[in-house]
Amino acid sequence: MIKLQKIVLTSLLLIFGAEASAQAVTQELLKNLHLPTGFSVSVYAENLPNARSMALGDNGVVYIGTGKEGKVYAVEPASSMGKPRSHWLIASGLTMPNGVVFKDGALYVADINQILRFDAISTHLANPPKPVVIYNQFPTDKHHGWKYLRFGPDGKLYTAVGAPCNSCQPSAAIYTSLVRLNADGSDLEILAQGIRNTVGFDWQPDTNQLFFSDNGRDHLGDDVPPDELNKWTEKGEHFGYPYCHGGEIADPELAKGKHCNEFKAPVWKFKAHVAPLGLRFYQGQQFPAYYQKQLFVAQHGSWNRSEPQGYRVALVKFNSLGEPVAEEDFMSGWLQQDGSVLGRPVDILTLPNGSLLVSDDQQGAIYQVTYQAQAR
Repeated sequence: MIKLQKIVLTSLLLIFGAEASAQAVTQELLKNLHLPTGFSVSVYAENLPNARSMALGDNGVVYIGTGKEGKVYAVEPASSMGKPRSHWLIASGLTMPNGVVFKDGALYVADINQILRFDAISTHLANPPKPVVIYNQFPTDKHHGWKYLRFGPDGKLYTAVGAPCNSCQPSAAIYTSLVRLNADGSDLEILAQGIRNTVGFDWQPDTNQLFFSDNGRDHLGDDVPPDELNKWTEKGEHFGYPYCHGGEIADPELAKGKHCNEFKAPVWKFKAHVAPLGLRFYQGQQFPAYYQKQLFVAQHGSWNRSEPQGYRVALVKFNSLGEPVAEEDFMSGWLQQDGSVLGRPVDILTLPNGSLLVSDDQQGAIYQVTYQAQAR
């Protein structure tokens, strides 16, 4: 099966040329993606190498950060006349500019050790302004160095600094931390620690509680430790890393003198190594009531498990008390039965019309998920 897929991809490259073949491959991939009844998926944008985090700006423009490509893109909506969406290169030559967020006409980008601001970006897509550096004191470690970026309900800018290793005791307090700062880059404060690698968080509707994903450490086995969904409540909380994993698994190398009950446990445990990244509570109006205020999580997929798992968008269901109680497939098919991988979902974004965007850094594409009630 794997050899056949490679032959098909190679044939498409030869027949259509580089750009056309990328489109053909993505369209072929869509046939393998599975969604619940009533939902459909299409290609929203492609030819965006290593597309990762997304942000919605003015006039429906979607901004896309990348990792290894070092670039930031903008994609305009398709015109009413059917004209294809325009792609713009906003920045290049950066180091892992994963995080992007838009506020008050400006685009904020989380480079590896700094946060940049592109002012009045909406009117300068074709000729982006030189960015303003609002903060540049983050570590430069590339290991878990990419950052997620969001503005919170309090108007402050939130991000996180990962561990510079698989498992270690970091040398400075800024590592493994959730932080926030003012929009101008001032008054950075550490809110929580013990977070190995979060590349996704969102605030729960009604409660404004902050939920974030966290990727567990490697090399403890195929099925341990679990990846995590955590809830931050108050300043000073510690979520266990590197001493305790999943709320109850003491680290065999670093837990000496520590006990798991000293740390805050996850509110939900994902399967080990599924790599939960971007997440979003659904607040659109297009999807049925079953999905309202529920959490979509992009699971990037395992890289070193003997049998891969993840590679899907999961739905985490919350009860009326605002607690996660179940997890199920929403969008799957990137992982084939023979273990081959067709793509890796990274981030999720809700458009004003209620449809959902999902980025795929392996394919360099963004998919759009829409819902239409079935006729009876």
